[in-house]
Amino acid sequence: MAQSSVLVKRKTASYVQPFLGFGLVITMALFSGYLNSLSASLPVYLFAGLILGYTLTRARFGFAGGIKRIYMRGEGSLSKALLVLLFVTALVTMGIQWQAAQNGAVPAYLAAEGASVIPGTGNVFFTNIATIIGGFIFGMGMMLAGGCGSGTLADFGEGSGRALIAFIFFVFGTAPGHFMRQVVDTTAVGKIGIQLHLPQVLGYFGSLLLVVSLLGVLYWIIVKYENKRKAEGTYMDPKGDYEEFEKPLISDEQTPFFSHQTYHKLFIQRWSFTLGALVLAFGALFVLVTTNKNWGVSTALLTWNVAIFEQLGIQLPAEYFGSHIDKVQAGLLNDGGTIRNIGLIFGCTIAFLLANRFKFDFNINKKDAGYFALGGLMLGFGSRFGLGCNIGAMYASISSFSISGWFFLVAMTLGGIVGMKVYAGKVSILPHRMRK
Repeated sequence: MAQSSVLVKRKTASYVQPFLGFGLVITMALFSGYLNSLSASLPVYLFAGLILGYTLTRARFGFAGGIKRIYMRGEGSLSKALLVLLFVTALVTMGIQWQAAQNGAVPAYLAAEGASVIPGTGNVFFTNIATIIGGFIFGMGMMLAGGCGSGTLADFGEGSGRALIAFIFFVFGTAPGHFMRQVVDTTAVGKIGIQLHLPQVLGYFGSLLLVVSLLGVLYWIIVKYENKRKAEGTYMDPKGDYEEFEKPLISDEQTPFFSHQTYHKLFIQRWSFTLGALVLAFGALFVLVTTNKNWGVSTALLTWNVAIFEQLGIQLPAEYFGSHIDKVQAGLLNDGGTIRNIGLIFGCTIAFLLANRFKFDFNINKKDAGYFALGGLMLGFGSRFGLGCNIGAMYASISSFSISGWFFLVAMTLGGIVGMKVYAGKVSILPHRMRK
């Protein structure tokens, strides 16, 4: 379709969805006021979620896509953007953690009761066999569900029926995964592992240098793989999957600020993956600065799972689920993680409404629905068995200089590749890879 045709189509498009989008923004502002009456910190969680969700949708950014896209299309534009996200976040996190350490703070796993904790070190997890198995299961689940932890919430907010199925089973998979992780950690095999905050050994600049070096190796691997696919003739244009209306509008005429072209630029035109990475880094760092904790997704979903079980009259053992039971009893709207996830979902909805492209998509056959449900269960179980999803166990851990994040990244990537190979052609969202 020519650009002029797109312009005419958009000018005559319905304004209902954009008005609903701005209305939802106002609704979120009012909701923020209500949350403020419960706790002054809750509106901050909502704001962070809205930013993160809007960005994920506007840039079509996804962690699962960092694996799937390069495998299916042969081009690593999203994979490279993920490296930018990790670098920027780690760089700023280094400064935040260094300043805290200079003031006497220590990593969470070394802190005595009442001691000051270095922000973000709650994601320095003990790495054992469960971390690797959990990451692998999670990676396979990403491919079947069509998204990662944050991606499933994002697609759910965009009206995807596939994501709704995956999301429901994601939630139900968290409690079993959490329980099994607690059990494994008490066994002799589960006690074999390592828990390390890299600055405790290498210092902060040494740790940053190591992270940058490892990211450089990953960049080199991506480029080598792209060159291989180019030589095979299976490399695809990085922007070849852009829908026509996501592209910039071209006009030789000078247009006023309050015009369709300006609205298109501000609310419809797709962001680049790199811009998405930078804004996501801002959102994640905003979370760290305002809460002293990293962005996470699956922990709140575990709390939701506990709440559902309680509503069904099922009492979970307090020795394993005590903190989540306390959150449920205090009310889910008092849980910051819950509010942030709600904000993320609605941030995605707002982005689609403002772009006039929101729709409910439930055109799903039974076979695919079963695979989506299985993928959701694997996401939930894997995320809690591995102590986090792509956000908490990988992104937040790596950028907080935990060695555990690298183990999870490798396991998740391998799981994703195996998932694509095993289920290619069996589910609609996993076609066979293009071949020469």
